[in-house]
Amino acid sequence: MKKFFLIAFMFLFGCVSSGKYEACIKDVSNLKTEKEQLQNLLTERNNKINNLEIANKELETNLSKCELENKDNAEKLELCTHEKNQLINKKSELEGEITKLNRTLNAKQDELSKKIVELNNNLSAKDKELKSCNEQIVYLTNDIKNKDLTIQDLKKELSNLSQEKAKIMEEKEKAIAQLKSTYNSLVTELKEEIKKGEIEVTQLRDKLTLQMVEKILFDSGSAEIKGSGKKIIDRVAEILKNVKDKQIRIEGHTDNVPIGPKISKKFPTNWELSTARATTVVRYLIERGGINPKILSAVGYADNMPVASNDTEEGRAKNRRIEIVLSPMDVEKQ
Repeated sequence: MKKFFLIAFMFLFGCVSSGKYEACIKDVSNLKTEKEQLQNLLTERNNKINNLEIANKELETNLSKCELENKDNAEKLELCTHEKNQLINKKSELEGEITKLNRTLNAKQDELSKKIVELNNNLSAKDKELKSCNEQIVYLTNDIKNKDLTIQDLKKELSNLSQEKAKIMEEKEKAIAQLKSTYNSLVTELKEEIKKGEIEVTQLRDKLTLQMVEKILFDSGSAEIKGSGKKIIDRVAEILKNVKDKQIRIEGHTDNVPIGPKISKKFPTNWELSTARATTVVRYLIERGGINPKILSAVGYADNMPVASNDTEEGRAKNRRIEIVLSPMDVEKQ
């Protein structure tokens, strides 16, 4: 630009040669060209500057965004760091629990191993027991077969026994009926004495008992049968003659009053007195009543089997008695 004005100044205020003039014109033209180029370059540079400013604004905008994102990422990083620390702590806790669980698991495995060994031992023992049981089953099976044969034999025997039992029961019922007839005969024959309470007749199935108080047979402290007592025994003996398949036991009983000094030499205790009275009645039934001696027996009980209290005179009178007991022949003597 300065060269252009200088040339113009020289052209206006001084005289120049044509060569110089053309050179000046050429320079001017070059300067114009250079100016246009510079103007274009300036325009281009201005455009670049504008573009750079736009790009700079975009970069500033992006920078703001990046700063915001960086801030957000920093917060996220802090949060992640916190979560990471928590996870590290949780991992540590879990590793501790895993260690404990591994210890527990190892202990359980040891215990389980011992249990398995124990169970195997028990299984072995059970196998031996099972083998023994199987052998026992075989034995028992054979034994059952033998028992079945025995059961069949027993059933036959049971059938025979049932028939025998039925026969025996039939005979027993007949015997009870006969005994009932004897009971009725005694009750009829001795009804006056029964009314007075001097004699009592009872029957329990196949056992008949005739109970006579002392006063109708004996005087106090005596074992000799009175005359009135003999008459009663004679009446009883007539009925007993018809009794078959029975044993007749004569029992002597007393009260608990000790023997007095007058007769103590003959009867030291009530044992001797009760036995002597029972024996006297047995002898009378044999000698005067005609009763088979093989079915007779005598026993004395003294005061050991009372039928009433010995605290009263009435009770003691009932306890001083003779009992004639009829029972089946197969009943053991008492």
